[in-house]
Amino acid sequence: MKKITILILAICSVLQSQNIAYVDSKYILEKIPDFESAQEELNAITLEWQEEIDIMKKEVEQLYRTYQAEQYLLPDEKKKQREETIISLEKEVKLLTKKRFGPNGDLYTKQQALIQPIQDLIFSAVNEFAEESKFDIIFDKSSELIMLFSHPDLDKSDAIIEKLGY
Repeated sequence: MKKITILILAICSVLQSQNIAYVDSKYILEKIPDFESAQEELNAITLEWQEEIDIMKKEVEQLYRTYQAEQYLLPDEKKKQREETIISLEKEVKLLTKKRFGPNGDLYTKQQALIQPIQDLIFSAVNEFAEESKFDIIFDKSSELIMLFSHPDLDKSDAIIEKLGY
């Protein structure tokens, strides 16, 4: 018990000597017009690519329904040919979906190209601000870090937005 108390006191004393602040990167991003236009562009591209995939899926479904209706009238060679066509198109749909929306797909690449420069700009502004204002630690309120309490005086998001010129 004494060890835990000493550890807690040591942590508290270290934190008291630190100059700490936080920012809300989501709030900052919302204030940057380039981010909003990048989001709109990404949404438009996503819709366009999803429509392309949906059209291909409908085509496959239509071919399959036609095949089901006619399969008993078709010779074995024609059946096999249509089955292969349907399977091939289904594979194309899956490949296109993965290419567009997969972990390293076109959407991810486009997102990196549009949003990463804005995030880098914010990161640079936060670093400059921390150095100028002598902050030891700056947390991001909108990250995975759980902030149970944050005093509004420690929120430096508006200062970062000003530093960015917005």
